[in-house]
Amino acid sequence: MLKNYVFTSESVTEGHPDKLADQISDAILDEFLRHDPKARVACETLLTTGLIHIAGEVSSTHKVDYAEVARDVIKEVGYDSSELGLDYRTVGIITSVDTQSPDIANSVDSAEDNAGSLGAGDQGMMFGYASKETPEFMPLPIVLSHKLSRQLSNVRKSGKLLYLRPDGKTQVSVKYEAGKAKYIDTIVISTQHDEEVSREQLKKDILAFVIEAVIPEELITAETKIHINPSGRFVIGGPQADVGLTGRKIIVDTYGGWVAHGGGAFSGKDSTKVDRSASYMARYIAKNLVAADVADEISIEIAYAIGRAEPVSIFINTNGSGKVEDERIIEIIKENFDLTPDGIINTLGLRNPIFRQTSTYGHFGRTDIDLPWEKLDKVDDIKRSLAQ
Repeated sequence: MLKNYVFTSESVTEGHPDKLADQISDAILDEFLRHDPKARVACETLLTTGLIHIAGEVSSTHKVDYAEVARDVIKEVGYDSSELGLDYRTVGIITSVDTQSPDIANSVDSAEDNAGSLGAGDQGMMFGYASKETPEFMPLPIVLSHKLSRQLSNVRKSGKLLYLRPDGKTQVSVKYEAGKAKYIDTIVISTQHDEEVSREQLKKDILAFVIEAVIPEELITAETKIHINPSGRFVIGGPQADVGLTGRKIIVDTYGGWVAHGGGAFSGKDSTKVDRSASYMARYIAKNLVAADVADEISIEIAYAIGRAEPVSIFINTNGSGKVEDERIIEIIKENFDLTPDGIINTLGLRNPIFRQTSTYGHFGRTDIDLPWEKLDKVDDIKRSLAQ
């Protein structure tokens, strides 16, 4: 493995069209869960100029006004004028929502290998990761990218930089030496803006109020390159410039490309869909293992078969940082964590309407919101297992 390298991760703001789609899908999911915690929801959203298309499969005792939820999200993000390419008041909204397939429902309601328990809602492999690199137990490049994109939205919404518009992207490349982060090699920020601001003013303001406001001074050196709106003009943005789709930012949502990702996205899916819930569980396990000093970093893969409760496999990789044998780590996981869909849902409280808040700025490593899979409440149990 390389010891000296540059690694890059990116993030996007809440006004990015793909993130708008994620937020609408998760807001719809939350609205169902507020009234029907056992609702089955798989909601996809597409956005383009002046149009939103909401599709999917839902089985619930509750009815949701999809258009109202979507308009509330668009308004909150800041698309409130036709000049921005999207206006929450006038945008056209099409819904194409059916009920969940009875074949899938039957296999989920009663697991083949554990009658009366939930079976996995689909096959697939899910990944979780944690490391000691940052206080968030996350890779540094994605942590910094999210901080920049969140700050872009903060200075826009607070009125500090009134000329900014909702769409934006950030990217951070970190230089590693001997496998340790040393400094930032490159920062890239592209932000939508109005027609009046000069490029010089924008660069000056983004440097002062975004980059210098959130990036630790010691990470920026004479070698650091900074590119602000490198394409030049960025007036047309959002769904007017690029179609938005639910689930198209899965690497932004997770670990910035540092580790593998399974085949499924997260947003718009209830917790019987293990491509979401098991990814959260894998992160929860990984973070608690690292905090218990089982390893300095760990990647976990959990795989499922549709209709079965127990995972078909568990795989771990510590990149040589494990303090005990890999086989023992897997035993510790099995001793301390219930990996069935019921177990995951009950452990993490995933029938609660908590998902809209995850749909921007990452699902993992969050310090600004309280997420159950970020808790370190299994550390003592793990240490007791280690001592046996």
